[in-house]
Amino acid sequence: MAIILRLDRVMADRKMSLNELSEKVGVANVNLSKLKTGKVSAVRFSTLNAICRVLKCQPGDILEYAEDDDETPPEGLFTDKTM
Repeated sequence: MAIILRLDRVMADRKMSLNELSEKVGVANVNLSKLKTGKVSAVRFSTLNAICRVLKCQPGDILEYAEDDDETPPEGLFTDKTM
């Protein structure tokens, strides 16, 4: 999967430190650090909502999709063969 996390860029644009974001969002510093470095496999919508509220941004400012060349959809993802 090629979801790229841009939290570090948005934080830099807002001149906000990880500690400050952690305090304002109410998420542990270590968890935000993992999110910032892309070392997570999932993000709760409530966490994403809080981050966007504090940073005054949209989810698309933090998350970006880039297609992998060798990526194929998981078996059974689409049931209609026309898709």
